[in-house]
Amino acid sequence: MAKSDYKLTPDSRGAAWDALLYLPVVVLLGAYSLVLWYQNNQMFAYLLMFLACFMGFIGGNRILSGRLMLLPSAPIALSVSKQHVTIGLRNNEQVSLAKEVRFFSDYAGKSFGLTGVDMSGKKRQYVFHRGQFESQAIYDDALASLRVYK
Repeated sequence: MAKSDYKLTPDSRGAAWDALLYLPVVVLLGAYSLVLWYQNNQMFAYLLMFLACFMGFIGGNRILSGRLMLLPSAPIALSVSKQHVTIGLRNNEQVSLAKEVRFFSDYAGKSFGLTGVDMSGKKRQYVFHRGQFESQAIYDDALASLRVYK
């Protein structure tokens, strides 16, 4: 297998869909938490506010790191070879997954995940979305080159 290099681009369409899914959930949980707080049901209000914050952090990280690639730890490049997978991050760091590299694709074909241990022994996990690749053909080529790690 020859070495394959892929440059990732921000997926604004996917970010909009994620925002449409996460934002109403966070707003409804937060609003209902406030209603319960003023109805003297503080224990349940704390639980709902925790869930609202948790969902907000998850959605924010997914949108800012995974879709729009704005955070420093966001992957911006992918290089696949037979020995390892190298991921270029936004902060100009190169992460080389060399041990226990695993590839996971979803059933819908819209995203895939990579997990492995880098050279320093730290376990890393990354999710890549179809919209981050320039075209469907490039995305399919990346899937084909990563199937060796399945």
